[in-house]
Amino acid sequence: MSKLTKRLVTIGLLSLVYLGVNQVLVAQEGDQSPSKDSLATQPNMKTAVFAGGCFWCIESDFEKVDGVSEAESGYTGGSKETADYKTVSYTETGHYEAVRVHYDSNKVSYSELVEFFWRHIDPTDDKGQFCDKGSSYRSAIFYGDADERETVEKSLAELQKNKPFDAEIVTPLLAAAPFYLAEEYHQDYYKKNPIRYRVYRTGCGRDRRVEQLWGS
Repeated sequence: MSKLTKRLVTIGLLSLVYLGVNQVLVAQEGDQSPSKDSLATQPNMKTAVFAGGCFWCIESDFEKVDGVSEAESGYTGGSKETADYKTVSYTETGHYEAVRVHYDSNKVSYSELVEFFWRHIDPTDDKGQFCDKGSSYRSAIFYGDADERETVEKSLAELQKNKPFDAEIVTPLLAAAPFYLAEEYHQDYYKKNPIRYRVYRTGCGRDRRVEQLWGS
């Protein structure tokens, strides 16, 4: 059973439990080509890439941050020269489900985004995130240059000393790799399908686990 099928089955079963209805998710294919930074002409606009399990969820989290204009779902860090959902789901390409965050550096810093990211994932799980297991659901921070690398390494060192849990942090810090936009139906999924998204997120236990690790 593919990862997409498992995710849709989870949504359908949880919908029956929570909503008492049976809904079928119809996925539409989207553009598979790598995206371009539409805001790159503005010097204060920067991008940052994070993998935190299901990109529906981490995209939703980052788009609530003041100073973030957009978070795009996509794939990065793999061995193939391109990526799409079917390829990543059916073969071991090594790609992560990730988000590319567009942010105004005058309003929020890269360091602040890194700290926000840590506290919205389970950095102790090297098999995936929450109910989603598999290589594409692993967590990672992808730094873009030497300054970002220094920032994330310092953040990780501080976290290892002061983390509010005993388990080891296993989220890797990786050099940025080509980023490929996910299909259009994945973009802003939480806005397009709010009920299905909420059922999926609640049933996956994401927020419960985050609160268990980090507190409310």
